[in-house]
Amino acid sequence: MASGREKTMKSSSHIFAMIFLQIIIVILFSLFVRYDPKTAQRSEKSVENGDGQMKDTYPIFQDVHVMIFLGFGFLMTFLKKYGLSAVSLNLMCSALAIEVFTLVYGFFHLHCEDPKFSLGSSACPSSWPYIDVNVGTMISADFATAAVLISFGVVLGVTSPLQLIVMTVMETIIFVVNEVIGRDFIGAVDAGDTIFVHLFGAYFGLSVVRVLYNPEHAKSEKEGSSYSSDLFSMVGTIFLWMFWPSFNGGAAATGDAQQRAVINTYYSLCSCVMAAFAFSALVTPSKKFSMEHLQNATLAGGVSVGACADMMLTPGGSLAIGSLAGILSVCGFQYIQPCLLKKLKIHDSCGVNNLHGMPGLFGGLLSVLMAGIASPDSYDKFSHGMEDKSLTEIFPALAEGGTAAGQALSQLLAIIVTLAFAIVGGLVTGLLMHMVGKMERMEGEDFYNDDWNIDEIEAKDEVSEDLKVLMEDLKNLKFNGQAVTVSEKSALLA
Repeated sequence: MASGREKTMKSSSHIFAMIFLQIIIVILFSLFVRYDPKTAQRSEKSVENGDGQMKDTYPIFQDVHVMIFLGFGFLMTFLKKYGLSAVSLNLMCSALAIEVFTLVYGFFHLHCEDPKFSLGSSACPSSWPYIDVNVGTMISADFATAAVLISFGVVLGVTSPLQLIVMTVMETIIFVVNEVIGRDFIGAVDAGDTIFVHLFGAYFGLSVVRVLYNPEHAKSEKEGSSYSSDLFSMVGTIFLWMFWPSFNGGAAATGDAQQRAVINTYYSLCSCVMAAFAFSALVTPSKKFSMEHLQNATLAGGVSVGACADMMLTPGGSLAIGSLAGILSVCGFQYIQPCLLKKLKIHDSCGVNNLHGMPGLFGGLLSVLMAGIASPDSYDKFSHGMEDKSLTEIFPALAEGGTAAGQALSQLLAIIVTLAFAIVGGLVTGLLMHMVGKMERMEGEDFYNDDWNIDEIEAKDEVSEDLKVLMEDLKNLKFNGQAVTVSEKSALLA
């Protein structure tokens, strides 16, 4: 049974884009990508290194993977008529981002055929470059995918599959360039990717949606939630909340630094929940909890603590950060988001600025502060006589003659450069998406509507014959002489 509006080949150009793009990716993978000889191919110490990576990194990768595909996917099901599209397009964008990241990041880190030598050296037996992949590559690809999904949340329900493909490819490329500059050249540290993922993804998406602005985005009757859509979205929130310590600790140095990252995130999230619940009831006119706040603001503590998750925040400091992040996020939903739409014509479908943007900027500035006050007394109080110092492990530049003030400046520069890449890159990508949007033009009835993407959606929404009969019977009932109003939901409960 065909449903709703039929698509033509012209309005289905995303089909050819996906086929063509996947052919290119397969060819590039075949030419350049190989198993890492140090961990995934039998070589000297490959068994030991591979086993260590599987034990240390793979469990955390699994947690992050759940966040990407279940957490983000279900979090975006809050729209009452767009749940199937949200989960499905989340899967599509994630898979594409992983493939593109592997190639782009790999081209910045090419290897010699013989892993004992560096590419370009006279000892390298071949000039052909290789991209080595291992479990570490997989978790890094998931981090990059998170940035894309954050931007996806901004444009949720108002973009076609072809536009999302363009955004995913462009954003992943720009993400890698920005991260390489921020980490390798500026020397910023960001264990939980507050700067390079959350801040970047949020303002990239906001820049994109500004270019794509359409007054009909905010006028659609389909832009809203229902009881069941809010419930599914809250399930996504719980998945993200549970596994966020792994996200922030995944890139931290193994040992005490990684344990600090997990502990700090754990307590920051708990504090954030309490603050979000309290301020949600405080700012809503009914003095009740808002599901929009609970689905999003309860996670802001994980965002804000990320950049300094492995630093010496202290447990009390983590609680304070989480509380402030929760308050900031709730106030963003209640007061900032309406202003962005009214004053700047920025329509933020998921409230990404409130969960990732402002808390990300707050967390980035916290990393500037924590880097500036870092000292051996706080990081190496119990490591006297040891060669491996915690301070220089967290801030490698200090081992090369750098200062705490210099590291703080690096953190600030990384924030500025990231915002520049996100905003400029988002505007350029938005222009490209606007152009390709003419090929798959969406009209008012198509926004926030599963029928634009999913086949036979009318059949899925259709009320069964048995339920129709039950509703008719109930409608004929009277209570105290008054007719009874019966909805589909009440009929189901009956």
